[in-house]
Amino acid sequence: MAIQFKALPREQVRKLQRGGPDAYGQTPEQRISDGDGMPCRHCLKNIAAGDAYLILAYRPFPELQPYAETGPIFLHAEECERAAETELLPEVLESPDYIVRGYGNDDRIVYGSGGVIPTDAIAARAETLFERDDIAYVHVRSARNNCYQCRIERA
Repeated sequence: MAIQFKALPREQVRKLQRGGPDAYGQTPEQRISDGDGMPCRHCLKNIAAGDAYLILAYRPFPELQPYAETGPIFLHAEECERAAETELLPEVLESPDYIVRGYGNDDRIVYGSGGVIPTDAIAARAETLFERDDIAYVHVRSARNNCYQCRIERA
């Protein structure tokens, strides 16, 4: 089965980079990267040392509901190119493992679908999850802090 890793939508990111409010209605905070562990969720690359970045609250769900997790993410402060939608593991996924979890068409967690998966097995795990009819999409999240990294969909 073909899958695609998906970065945040360009329109959402541009609004945030131009000072629009985050999921909590706050203006994103701006900092300068030290080059260590600042993954941009739009280009899916690490933010280089010396580059400005944004810290903001992000909710990767269309509406508020009990499973609509909101958490901190990073974005380049300046416009960057959105990562291509591809089956290749994004460059930004460099930790040894991640939480990989399926969600239904109702944007709720599909119980029994989540697990901490070695990074090199993420694509295979997503393919296995997509064999189930009740999985609409998959999130990749930090195994240490539960921060949203990217989304996986069927190609």
